[in-house]
Amino acid sequence: MNAQNNVKVVQQMFAALGQGDLKAALESYAENVDFRSPVTRTKSAEISWSKPRHSREEIAAFFKELSEFVAIERMEPMEITANEDRVVVEGRNRFNVRSSGRSFEHDWVMVFKLQKDKIVRNWHYYDTADILAAIHEL
Repeated sequence: MNAQNNVKVVQQMFAALGQGDLKAALESYAENVDFRSPVTRTKSAEISWSKPRHSREEIAAFFKELSEFVAIERMEPMEITANEDRVVVEGRNRFNVRSSGRSFEHDWVMVFKLQKDKIVRNWHYYDTADILAAIHEL
């Protein structure tokens, strides 16, 4: 599998999410997957979705939890770099926290690993301080 095919799979996943088509986005993932958003070893009650997920169903639950907490105003992949089975995407999000009504932006990096045209690992790195500030008006 070449890097260009892997980039296409990741781009299709982002396009499906952008159109609100979670079912199509989930089809980009393997049945068994290592999905982490955010990648952290620290459990936070305020960021309930921050736990590893291992299946399409668990990823769907992640998006359900996230959407209960925030309204997505913008999810913008900006730069994509690929090498063999890895795709790295740099981007920016803008969310509105439902409980506080405050919006926040943050930059992020996602690192994907693909096998046989499916995402088998999706690690999403971002600074959770942006989220906590929007909750607590820090």
